[in-house]
Amino acid sequence: MRDSTSSPEMRESKSSNGEEEGVAGSSTLRLRSHPILSSSQFSVPQSFQFRFPGPSVVKEIIIGFTLGLAAGGLWKMHHWNEQRKTRAFYDLLEKGEISVVAAEE
Repeated sequence: MRDSTSSPEMRESKSSNGEEEGVAGSSTLRLRSHPILSSSQFSVPQSFQFRFPGPSVVKEIIIGFTLGLAAGGLWKMHHWNEQRKTRAFYDLLEKGEISVVAAEE
């Protein structure tokens, strides 16, 4: 089993006597690139390399607002449809066209 501090990808900085430098929790980590996957060996045109530009707060707010309005609109249409059905039922019940009592046979 390999020790995590001896991995080539990440090593903690150590002083000349072999002890870790700094106070507890403040050790620095050096990241090393993988030797096989270094960018100098594989030349990929710039147009094929995707770079994530990072989150856009304004764009996310606009998308969230739009999705919220769409979901709210659908919910209100459903609510209005149920209200229409209930109102029609009570109107027919008041006119005497329907009854909630089962018909006797």
